[in-house]
Amino acid sequence: MKRIVVLGGGESGVGTAVLAKEKGYDVFVSDRGVIKDNYKEVLAKYEIGYESGAHTLDKIENADVVMKSPGIPDTVPLVVSLREKGISVISEIEFAAQFTEATLIGITGSNGKTTTTMMLHHILKKAGLNCGMAGNIGDSFALQVAAENYDSYVLELSSFQLDGIVDFAPHIAVITNISPDHLDRYDYKYENYIASKFLITKNQTEKDYLIYDADDIEIIKWLEGHEVKAQLVPFSLSENKGVPGAYVYDNKIQTELNKEILTMDISKLATKGKHNTKNAMASSLAAQMMKARKQVIKESLEDFEGAEHRLEKVLKINGVQYINDSKATNVNATFYALECMEAPTVWIVGGVDKGNDYLDLMPLVREKVKAIICLGVDNAKIMQTFDGMVDLLIETTSAEEAVKMAYKLGSKGDNVLLSPACASFDLFESYEDRGRQFKNAVRHL
Repeated sequence: MKRIVVLGGGESGVGTAVLAKEKGYDVFVSDRGVIKDNYKEVLAKYEIGYESGAHTLDKIENADVVMKSPGIPDTVPLVVSLREKGISVISEIEFAAQFTEATLIGITGSNGKTTTTMMLHHILKKAGLNCGMAGNIGDSFALQVAAENYDSYVLELSSFQLDGIVDFAPHIAVITNISPDHLDRYDYKYENYIASKFLITKNQTEKDYLIYDADDIEIIKWLEGHEVKAQLVPFSLSENKGVPGAYVYDNKIQTELNKEILTMDISKLATKGKHNTKNAMASSLAAQMMKARKQVIKESLEDFEGAEHRLEKVLKINGVQYINDSKATNVNATFYALECMEAPTVWIVGGVDKGNDYLDLMPLVREKVKAIICLGVDNAKIMQTFDGMVDLLIETTSAEEAVKMAYKLGSKGDNVLLSPACASFDLFESYEDRGRQFKNAVRHL
């Protein structure tokens, strides 16, 4: 009997443990932190052994394979030691993929991957396909492979998840864009982060597809310097970059695949902004590849409800619109958010800086931002960067305090935008926790 040790008792770890148990593995889960009660209940139900609050080497180093949860860096001494001993350390995505014959669609990128994943899943479900959604969203991929019988999966894949793949090969891969993010995880080398994103196409063949943003300089640069076996399918806001592909003409999206042309009026898309137009392009191309009917694709993109914490309109109070964009954990995501603002904006920003360069935001801040409210433990870099660019630059240490300050500063017709450009872990459990605390504070004004 093969032995698998799962490092991390969260969503991906417990899902992997359940799948491995069902496939006849000897399974053990080890988490240096605290395993939540709901996950302990699942482990107990399946009679899976675990430890919480420690890593016992004798119980780990006898593994045939180790599944490492994506939040654990490759540089952790335990992971380094395991690999030095010749023990394979893989990701949940890698482990689960070998146990399903379903068509796999993998979506990655610095921004837009959650929205594109949800958008595509919405289209495919509406088209009548038996399709699951997993990866960095919802129930874990491994748990769904164990418990469901889907014909296809739309997988949101972070760079951390891609780092642990060996043979994983999606039939359709999507790279929405690439901008600096998580550089603290990649030795502050942008090229390492870029290489991680392109692991999504590493094992693809000539029968597979790579859908990508042809306006993205880093994507184009990488493709020019590397061989890719998959069929390349570009999308662009500026021009027709080739067929198959998608582009914008006369304020309409044109997608062309296998001589099938789909035309969509951008003004009818449910989600607004240039970045969401690109998300619609990517998802519509993938949907066409999955044989969804053109009318279904159009209808789905017109009634799609966006992701929570992504440019989510919360309430309008005294003529001021409060917007939750807590999922914007990097500069590029916040750039998109500010670009969408059509009214004077009180901007709430800050958190754990991951090596951010805020210079790209300066033109938008000058044009659209009337006041900046910092929400973080260490705001020095933000304060230094934007000092003198707005009339008011204020520090706060809680969502409630930030919202109360924004309420004082906002005038009728303004926006209050939470778009942090930073990770959340200084003051909050997660970006979801940050977004929910923001919304709760708004509702209690």
